[in-house]
Amino acid sequence: MVTMVKKKITVEELKNSKRVYKSATPKYTIDWWLKWVASIFILSALSMRGIDGFVFYDLILSIVGIGLWLIVSVLWRDRALILLNGVGLLFLLRNLFEVMNNV
Repeated sequence: MVTMVKKKITVEELKNSKRVYKSATPKYTIDWWLKWVASIFILSALSMRGIDGFVFYDLILSIVGIGLWLIVSVLWRDRALILLNGVGLLFLLRNLFEVMNNV
């Protein structure tokens, strides 16, 4: 039987390591919370996509998720993400208005 022994990693080893993966963004900041909440909204919307009767809920969850990601991209000053999420939000809002007019 093989047992795994957890080895303590020193701060120096962590800084210079190519085997230990470190997060590129700080944890538990406002943008960290927003990006995870936004991702949960988008994944929830994707789980409903294509199911009859859930189009409205899919659009609402998608709009909230993309809107939150737009806020994150502004906080990060990432122009590509701002463009992607801004245009995506416009498309989703247009689709929401079409769905609401067809009801």
